[in-house]
Amino acid sequence: MDTKFENLLMDFYELTMGQSYFDSNTCDTIAYFDLFFRKIPDGGSFVIANGIKKCTEYLLQFHFEDSDIEYLKSLNMFSDEYLAKLKNIRFNGDMWAVEDGTIVFPNEPIITIKSTLLEAQLVETALLLYFNRSSLITTKANRIVRAARGRAVMEFGTRRAQGYEAAVDGALDAYIAGAVGTACTITGKKHGIPVLGTMAHSFVQSFDSEYEAFCAYAKSFPDNCTLLVDTYNTLSIGIPNAIRVDREILKPMGKTLKGIRIDSGDLAYLSKTARIMLDKAGLKDTKIVVSNSLDENIIDSLLSQGAPIDSFGVGENMITARSCPVFGGVYKLVATERDGKIIPKIKISDNIEKITNPDFKKIYRIIDNTSGKFVTDIISIHDEPMPSGKITLTHPTNVWTKKSIENYSVKDIRIKMIESGKLIYKIPTIEETRQNVKNNLALLWDEALRLSYPHTYIINLSPKLARLKSDLLNKYSN
Repeated sequence: MDTKFENLLMDFYELTMGQSYFDSNTCDTIAYFDLFFRKIPDGGSFVIANGIKKCTEYLLQFHFEDSDIEYLKSLNMFSDEYLAKLKNIRFNGDMWAVEDGTIVFPNEPIITIKSTLLEAQLVETALLLYFNRSSLITTKANRIVRAARGRAVMEFGTRRAQGYEAAVDGALDAYIAGAVGTACTITGKKHGIPVLGTMAHSFVQSFDSEYEAFCAYAKSFPDNCTLLVDTYNTLSIGIPNAIRVDREILKPMGKTLKGIRIDSGDLAYLSKTARIMLDKAGLKDTKIVVSNSLDENIIDSLLSQGAPIDSFGVGENMITARSCPVFGGVYKLVATERDGKIIPKIKISDNIEKITNPDFKKIYRIIDNTSGKFVTDIISIHDEPMPSGKITLTHPTNVWTKKSIENYSVKDIRIKMIESGKLIYKIPTIEETRQNVKNNLALLWDEALRLSYPHTYIINLSPKLARLKSDLLNKYSN
């Protein structure tokens, strides 16, 4: 485990609720909490779940340091008996979750925690933090990767990330999503993913001429020479100097210019003209790299204009998910246990989207055997068997809209990862998680992968869960 966790990284109300649980002798009640989200960012049709590994690592080490207890005592709000309980607390519960890289949809229980009420409540904030940020950046980065239509995307956002952890983990999230590497060197060291980078404008400016700068760089990196050509004038100075360096410095060494990078201006026009110039000089294998505040929409537009760009360096718009920088994952109580019996709980709201799905649940994923494509997920109560035979799917709001399916495969997509506080799951490698993203995307119809107005998948509740939800709504609405 390479992360140092701060276990007071929690909302203060978790601690005040804990005191009240303690005072009312309910803190050891067995409780079930679901972590889920309500809305897909950027108008997409799915989210790529990520951050599960970090949630798991957090739970396995959860505890309070002596200094944490001393700080809480200094607030004069908590009893000595409660603080003594906190001093010795560990996470001794269970965790079910989908694997990192799994495609998920709104209102599905991505993570379920079963533990004592106190333990389950205290871990709320950290679980949300790790899941929300990683899932947001992974989903955004994959949109950008898909927009590039098979061309390489490099993560360049370290200096624009919102803090150390966002930079380091965000670069890893982008790689898992399909980026080919990162400019964040520490991420390369910690996680073994490719690190990438060439030069900044300051390098060119530090020499008396752009040509001298290019010569110096070519001599240092003859096997991997990509030159930044827009410091002064891309077409009249930068590209001619790059061509000259290839001819006068690299070719005598038996090398060739690997690429040029354009970081400003009309990238479509400049890349088209640059391609003509490079080809005319015999540099048909020299790649064109572009950067400059790119996102999926700009990349899609450039390629739609026929821009001959080979790879993209994407910074702040990916590392901060700038177009939709908040991911609204929530953590809600869905059941408690009394005498070994599960008692479903529901949260009701005037906002329909905030009404929760009660009880301890499973997610059954349905794949059409004919097409090999994803059909739907069925959220079921935990003790319901896997669907079999003919299934009739009913739209959750347009109840007159029905669809039947018979030839399908089904899988429970959640795994029990922690049992009684112990890890019982083999955590995948980064490359395995990266492949899991690809495998999941391959299940989706092309219409669901559109950047704009994608196909929307309808996720179903099992009839038994739908009835339970309706009964609880009627019970608490009267």
